Amino acid sequence: MFLEGDKIIYGENGVCTVEKIAPLAMSGAPKDKLYYHLKPLVGSGTYFTPVDSGAYMRPVMSRAEAEALIDAMPGIEPAICNDNRFNHVDAFYKELFRLHSCEALVAIVKGLRSRMAERKTRSSRAEATMRRAKDMLHGELSVALGIDIQDVEAYIADRLGGS
Repeated sequence: MFLEGDKIIYGENGVCTVEKIAPLAMSGAPKDKLYYHLKPLVGSGTYFTPVDSGAYMRPVMSRAEAEALIDAMPGIEPAICNDNRFNHVDAFYKELFRLHSCEALVAIVKGLRSRMAERKTRSSRAEATMRRAKDMLHGELSVALGIDIQDVEAYIADRLGGS
């Protein structure tokens, strides 16, 4: 069980702070069931999920894990979907997000960057998918490294020596 104040990864929503653990204050909600009240790092609103739900939740990675991930980034292969059918491309990326893996997020970003550079065109769908992957990845790295989310990209570049 997580504690109030913990930073966790909640499903495909990225980093959230456990604001409180309490029953829902809504009519019809069971008064004896505890819920996590989760505030996302990126975005707005609050997520509510039962403490005993089967939803994917894990602690944010440690600083050492974050630095090891950054060091491994050059060796992570880009995720490229060679199928141009919209529903197949969409399913390809959805499956990668479902892995709940920072390595998968890196692969998504690298693959989409490569694809957009190769085609020399912008796709709002590809840009939105890349932004989502970067928000999730940079959110977790910012918490693990203790830096602002806006500084993560520069931190990665500095650590990798501009590679």
